[in-house]
Amino acid sequence: MAKLIAMYKKPADAQAFDAYYYGTHVPLAKTVPGLRSYEVSTGPVATPAGPSAYHLIATLGFDSMAAIQQALGSPEGIATARDLGNFAQAGVDLLIMDSKEI
Repeated sequence: MAKLIAMYKKPADAQAFDAYYYGTHVPLAKTVPGLRSYEVSTGPVATPAGPSAYHLIATLGFDSMAAIQQALGSPEGIATARDLGNFAQAGVDLLIMDSKEI
């Protein structure tokens, strides 16, 4: 399975971020073709040394790297990417990778 990981930095207003993220962005992202799974972190995101710079981490699963590329290029993927500017002003780091269970 291939993964797209979105690591959202701590916003100035966490309540406004969460309201927009869950009320608008998640429903939009769930329309992206090829999306197989969608997981989000709960509670504080920490490092072994303590707090991190991240407020929320989302992990989206797809069948393959090619499926992620197709999803990102779709009208729904483009709309979802454009929506980031509406609520992720603190920044978001996006990672794409293949994965396997071992």
